[in-house]
Amino acid sequence: MRSSALVLLLCAPLVAQTPAPKADLFEPVRFLGGDWVGESDGKPGSPSGAASFRFELEGKVLVRRSHADYPAVNGRPAAHHEDQMTVFVEGGLLKAFYVDNEGHVIRYVATAIPQGVAFTSEPAPGPRFRLTYLRGAADSVTVRFEIAPPNAPEAFKTYLEGVTRRVK
Repeated sequence: MRSSALVLLLCAPLVAQTPAPKADLFEPVRFLGGDWVGESDGKPGSPSGAASFRFELEGKVLVRRSHADYPAVNGRPAAHHEDQMTVFVEGGLLKAFYVDNEGHVIRYVATAIPQGVAFTSEPAPGPRFRLTYLRGAADSVTVRFEIAPPNAPEAFKTYLEGVTRRVK
């Protein structure tokens, strides 16, 4: 009886301990949830666009759907762009899969940065891409898309940049 009580006393702390909470791998992208519109500079030929970020599949993925419209200017025809990016956890990493109406497919790995999150394309033949979301003041986010040439895969240069603001 005495040895049983001793075993129970020794094991009780092990049973009473609660498991450590799991890290929230979606934390770097949670600030993006909602509906966003691009802020235009008001100049003729400036694009307009919007995006939504929704957690789906019981919170297992974050889906971004966005579009941009580019008016005709300087002989260039008007253009419409649509894309979808699904953010998910795989192998303990936050990753994303991007597709658009122009036939582009990009696989990203996400990294938390001090002001937001950066999605950098996985190594593949051809150029590399980086899509960065930087938190701003009062529900605004700067969105930057960069491209690095195949012969210098870390030499990213800004291709597009704009400010979006949360509307919902």
